[in-house]
Amino acid sequence: MLKTGKLSTEKNVGKPVAVTLDNRVYTAPNVQGAIPNGRTQISGNFSQEEAKELVDVLGAGKLPAGAKVVQATQVGPSLGQESIDAGVMSFSIAFLIIIAYIIFYYGLAGVYAVIAMIINLFYIFGIMDSGDFTLTLPGIAGIVLSMAMAVDTNVIIYERTKEELFAGKSILEAYKDGFKHALNAIIDGHLTMILTAVVLFFFGTGPIKGFALTLLIGAVMTLFTSILLSRVMIFHRLDKGKGLSVWTPPTKNLFRNTWIDFIGKRKYSYILSAILTVISLGSIFVNGFKFGIDFTGGRNYVVRFDKEVNAEDVENGLVKVFSTQDGKNSSVEAKTFGNNNQLKISTDYLINDESLKADQTIEQKLFEGLKPNLPANMTLEEFKSADTDHAGIISSEKVGPSVADDIQTHGTLAVVAALAGIFIYILVRFRKWQFSLGAVAALLHDAIIILGAFSLFHSVMPFNMEVNQDFIAAILTVLGYSINDTVIIFDRIREYLREKKALTLSGLFDDAILVL
Repeated sequence: MLKTGKLSTEKNVGKPVAVTLDNRVYTAPNVQGAIPNGRTQISGNFSQEEAKELVDVLGAGKLPAGAKVVQATQVGPSLGQESIDAGVMSFSIAFLIIIAYIIFYYGLAGVYAVIAMIINLFYIFGIMDSGDFTLTLPGIAGIVLSMAMAVDTNVIIYERTKEELFAGKSILEAYKDGFKHALNAIIDGHLTMILTAVVLFFFGTGPIKGFALTLLIGAVMTLFTSILLSRVMIFHRLDKGKGLSVWTPPTKNLFRNTWIDFIGKRKYSYILSAILTVISLGSIFVNGFKFGIDFTGGRNYVVRFDKEVNAEDVENGLVKVFSTQDGKNSSVEAKTFGNNNQLKISTDYLINDESLKADQTIEQKLFEGLKPNLPANMTLEEFKSADTDHAGIISSEKVGPSVADDIQTHGTLAVVAALAGIFIYILVRFRKWQFSLGAVAALLHDAIIILGAFSLFHSVMPFNMEVNQDFIAAILTVLGYSINDTVIIFDRIREYLREKKALTLSGLFDDAILVL
C-alpha cells in the first residue's frame, strides 16, 4: 500500500513516499507537488517488467485508485550504442572545427580560448556526473548552446581587444580594456540565458527540464571560465612580458574596413520578413504540424530490417493491419530512420488503451504487417528483441494522452514565462521598453519562421519533420542563441548612445550591428 497516512502532499514536497507490499519497498519517489485533483504519476527509469510489477503492487494494495503505465520508453543496446557513437562523433567533429577556426582566426589567443572551453566541458560533465543527472538529447542541445555562448564570449573579448590595439594601445593595456569593455555584454548575455534556464526548469516538463538543466550548468560554467579562468591565463602570460597575438596574418585586417548600411536597407528586410511571416502563419493555421507522440500520445517503434525497404510501401501495408473493429483505419506513419534498412513507425492505434495487453496486441499486428519484409523464419519473440545480428524492434516508446497533454501545457507555459522573464530583465537592465519589445519580437519572428518551415515541408520531405522532443531541443537552441546575439547588439547600442552622440541613430545602429 502507499504509506502516506493523512499527511498532505502539499506539506511534504521534496520528501519520499514509499510504495510497499508485504514489508518490501518497491519504490520511494519524492513528492514533486501537491495533488489537487486526486491524480498523480510516478516517473523514473523502469523497464517494462518493473513498470508492470509496480502497477500490480499498486493494484494489489489498499489504494482506492487504479494504476497504469502512462509512459514507457525502451531502447535496445544496439540502437543505444549507435546513438552514443553518432553523438560522440558529431560532437567531436563540430568541436574540432570550432577549435581549428578559433586558432586560425585569433592565433595564440585562440589557444587559450580552446583551453578554457575544454575545462568548461570538463566542469559541465563533472557536475552532471556528480549530481547523477541523466544526459538526454535536449540536454545535449543545452550543452551545445553553452559551447556556442563560450565561443561568443571569447569573440567579444578578442574583438574588443583588437579595437584597442588598432587604437594604438600596448598589448597589456589592450587586453585590460578589452576585458573591461566586453564585461557588460558577457554578463547580460549569460544572465539572460540563466534566467531563461531557471524559468524553463520550473515551468517546463520532461525534455524542457533536461534542456534547462544543462543550459543552466553550462551558462554558469561558461561565465566562470570566460571571465575568470581565461583572464587569469592570459594575464599570467602578459605579466611575464610575453606577447599574445589576437590575430593571424590572414585575419588581422579581415572585415576591418567593412561597413554595410543595414538600416538603410531595412525596407527590403521588412518586405522579405513580412512575406515569410505571412506564409509561415498561413501554413501553421492551414496545414498545422505533424506532431510526434510526445504531443498526441501513441506508440513509436524503430524497426531494423536485413535489407533496404520502401517506407511508403510499408506504411500502406500497415494501414490495413491497424484498423479498428468498426473498420476505420488508425493513423500510421513510417519514415526512414537513419539508414534505408531502418524505419520509425508511429501509430495511435488503441491510443486510449494503456494496458500491457494492448502493447502485446500492437506488437503482434506490427509483426504481421511487416512479415513480407522480414526474414522468412523469424518468430514474434525474435522480432521483439532485435540486435546487431538480426532484424526486428530496436526501440519502442509509448506516451499516454494524459502525459502528452502535460507536455503541451507545461511546454507552452514555460515558453511564455521565459519570454516574459526576458522582457522584464531587458527592461530593467536597459531601462527602455523598446529594447524589451525588440528582443521578444525578434524571438517570436525566429520562432514563427522555424515553425512555418516545419509546417510547410513536413509532408513533402523524405525525412522526419515531426514536432517532438528532438524539435523542442533544436528550436530552444536556436532561440537561445538568437537572444544571446540580440543582447550583445543591444549592449553595444547602449554604449554608443553614450559615446557617439554625434552619429545619427541609423549610423549608430549600423555600427552596433557590424561589431557582432
